[in-house]
Amino acid sequence: MLSEDKIKRINELASKKKASGLTEEEAKEQKQLREEYLENFRKNFKQQLDNIEIVD
Repeated sequence: MLSEDKIKRINELASKKKASGLTEEEAKEQKQLREEYLENFRKNFKQQLDNIEIVD
C-alpha cells in the first residue's frame, strides 16, 4: 500500500495541475507516483479476485 505522504503528494500535484500547471519535473514525479499507485491498486484488486470463491 502507498504511504499517506505519497497519496497526499499525488493529490497536491493534481490540484496544482488544475490551478496553474506543472513544471516538467513535477509532471515526471506525478507520472511516476501514478504508475506506482496503479501498480499497487492492480495488485490488491487481483488479490481480492483470487480470494473470491464462487458457491453454486
